[in-house]
Amino acid sequence: MKPKSWFGIFLYMLGDLAAALIAWTAFFLGRKVLMEKVPFDWALLNDSNFYYGIILIPAGWMVLYIIFDSYKDIYRISRLSMLYQTFGISVLGVLILFFGLMLNDWIPRYQAYYWLLISIFALHYGITAIIRMIILTIAKQQLKTGKVGYNTLIIGGNKLAVDLYTSITSRRNRIGYKFIGFMDANGNSTNDLEVHIPKLGKLDELATVIEREQIEEVVIAIETSEHAKLRSILSTLFDYPVVIKLIPDMYDILLGSVKMSSVHGAILIEIYPEIMPLWQRLVKRIIDIVVSFSALVALLPVYCVIMLLVRLSSEGPIFYRQERIGKGGIPFDIIKFRSMFVNSEQGTPKLSQDNDSRITKWGGIMRKLRLDELPQFWNVLKGEMSLVGPRPERRFFIDQIVEHAPHYKQLLKVRPGITSWGQVKYGYASNLDEMLQRLKFDILYIENMSLGLDMRILLATVITVIQGRGK
Repeated sequence: MKPKSWFGIFLYMLGDLAAALIAWTAFFLGRKVLMEKVPFDWALLNDSNFYYGIILIPAGWMVLYIIFDSYKDIYRISRLSMLYQTFGISVLGVLILFFGLMLNDWIPRYQAYYWLLISIFALHYGITAIIRMIILTIAKQQLKTGKVGYNTLIIGGNKLAVDLYTSITSRRNRIGYKFIGFMDANGNSTNDLEVHIPKLGKLDELATVIEREQIEEVVIAIETSEHAKLRSILSTLFDYPVVIKLIPDMYDILLGSVKMSSVHGAILIEIYPEIMPLWQRLVKRIIDIVVSFSALVALLPVYCVIMLLVRLSSEGPIFYRQERIGKGGIPFDIIKFRSMFVNSEQGTPKLSQDNDSRITKWGGIMRKLRLDELPQFWNVLKGEMSLVGPRPERRFFIDQIVEHAPHYKQLLKVRPGITSWGQVKYGYASNLDEMLQRLKFDILYIENMSLGLDMRILLATVITVIQGRGK
């Protein structure tokens, strides 16, 4: 992120801090004068509660804003979405403030509580929204005039790319594009776009160009129907924190894939690097820790029984460790109850099949009921996995999947899970085709990640376990 973006975030935070201070001061003075009938003079400020509030209340608001991901590049924040988000956070913060600090305060009559609640909300939301709106309006004006822009790369050099470039640059409102150059998607030696911006190299140099030119946005000006080429480009881009924009065709528009954030903007499909809001990521991690710790404690008798049965089923260790690839491509050792005979996999890694002779009788039962996965609560507690997320794979199989589906790299942006949407639909994959089928649901999960979806997948997993439909 550029220094100007960091300065914008700092200014935004400073505005929030000022709004919280002003709102609290106005509320405190208004309450003293209007409700408690204290004369209005400087003696009002000789109250320790006023100074406690000046320190603690703004700090509390800042924590809430950080949790709910308010502090990101202000040049990308929609003013309308800001008003909605500020309203929601203000409601939550005022309720915490009211029930935590004000409910036990002395008041002349019970109905005054309602006025306290309404007045502190109106003051805080009103002042915060006004200050934020002023800051964002200035930021939008800087984008429109070209004072602030994002280093942008165009991929494509045909008429589609030229039309897009001229359409954007011919407007008075530049809306943040700072075109650094383009890369020809078809490998042509000459290109019409070269008249306007420099050609930066061939597509196989895409990663180098992104790093060298500090690219922040990439506009892909090829037909979305060119799936093979598009997959290859996206496979590289997913490794970088860039905003990806694609020119849609009519089919994309009819499907509702195109979301407009500005009436001045070009019609583009936008893919942002952020997957889940910060507050949801925090809640998801808290749920992971609480549930995994509780499961490890509550299921201890079950663990002991399973350990005994694994020991009796065949010779060898009780637990099975295997290297898998986790978030960010970092390897870790996944832990399972051993369900196969020792040394059952020699040489080239193999996936399990139906009626696999390598699986012990008790191992088959465990896999049906997903009991072999129970030790992975330890992986979740350590932060290597989550309760819900794409199933982690071995590097050997990832390399094969990426050859057919480069967008698999999207899955490495999040922690892998004990269960997943793909796991619920397909269970254990027996071959590469089943892995690719399961991948569709895991990609859908990534694109729609939410706490609500996690709850539905967990519920579906519980039903699968109870019915013994595991594979």
